[in-house]
Amino acid sequence: MLEQPYFGRRLRKLRLERGMSQAGLVGEGMSTGYLSRLESGERPPTERAVAYLAERLGVDASALTRVSEGRPLTHVLAAVASAPPGTDDTTALSRAVDEDAGDDPAVRWQALWLLSRAAGRNGDYKRESAHLLELIELSDHMEATDLRARSRTQYARCLRTLGDMRTAEPTAGEAVSIARATGLPVADTLAALMVLISIETELGRLDQAQHHVDELERDLLPSAAPAQAAEALWTAAVVSNRQGDHAAAQERLETALHLVQGKDDLTLWTRLRAAATAAALQMSPPRVAAADRWLSEAASVLDLVGTPLQVQELRALQAHLAFHKGHLHDAGMLSSSLLSEKDLRLSYRDRVRLSALDGRLRILAGRVDEGIATLQCLGRQATECRNFDLAAHIWQTLATALADVRSPQAAPAERNGTG
Repeated sequence: MLEQPYFGRRLRKLRLERGMSQAGLVGEGMSTGYLSRLESGERPPTERAVAYLAERLGVDASALTRVSEGRPLTHVLAAVASAPPGTDDTTALSRAVDEDAGDDPAVRWQALWLLSRAAGRNGDYKRESAHLLELIELSDHMEATDLRARSRTQYARCLRTLGDMRTAEPTAGEAVSIARATGLPVADTLAALMVLISIETELGRLDQAQHHVDELERDLLPSAAPAQAAEALWTAAVVSNRQGDHAAAQERLETALHLVQGKDDLTLWTRLRAAATAAALQMSPPRVAAADRWLSEAASVLDLVGTPLQVQELRALQAHLAFHKGHLHDAGMLSSSLLSEKDLRLSYRDRVRLSALDGRLRILAGRVDEGIATLQCLGRQATECRNFDLAAHIWQTLATALADVRSPQAAPAERNGTG
């Protein structure tokens, strides 16, 4: 039997990875107070409690009780830090974190940070969220202001990716407040502010987002490093796009793309081109030629070295681009094949936008009732999640698709990206 406090840490980790609250895990067979004492290490687990919790978590009891003879966390962390490029040590690091005694919170923080970044790169956002929650607790315990701001910034970004805007907004606001109040470097304040601006934009609070963009450009951008300045301009471009100022949005995107060279940061160079493609296709009218150019540049890299998540993001953008180029059959094939994948790693927003495209294509193909039902369901879900910008996109997509069906002569212009 795995002893405390290790049992409690593993139990809490498994619960958070499944997105379960304490009340949701215990059901009617256990009190939340008892579960809390188990997770904190105050109470030793009984065999009956282990069996019940394992069943509720959907795992074998050994997942909770297995004792490992692995190396200490400090040793595993050193091995990960010195491993050759391309080495995947996340399994060993995760096991070491489970069995760590917690004597050095800073070491545990560093290990969890690496695990959260790896989970985010793989599109495993629930696992990333669980790691980040513990990072917030650890940073508060250590009273480290820089770590408190960074863990909250990343957690807010992860929540936005999951579509949880209710929790994302206050978390991002807290990160900004910590960075400002404690005088953290420009990089920390800028990172937190960019996440807050993105969340405000998706909530439809464009006045607040623009106010923060003005602050960003006035006070922070002049001192930012090129890579972070490029991300800031990309964030500001999205706000301009939502406000209908597409000329300003494209200018900011062009400037951002020229700030980062592939030889300096190939990952960011590629991300910026993918983001610029998405922004260009959301303009009115869509900047199809620019999107085609930027996506081709991103594809030249991602086709060779892209992660599974990056490849899925690329295919989703290719589906949207094919639609705007009038290649409806290609768009339909790309969207339906991607949405049918068992291991779909796209963010909530990307998944919904792709589903909206699929619904629109069904309407245009004559499956009107089916397409309408899909878009209505997506619109309601986005509204319930308070993602009002996304909801507006879905309802506009539905209205435009129905107009195309009723006025077939208008559809070719839209499909060619000129309407």
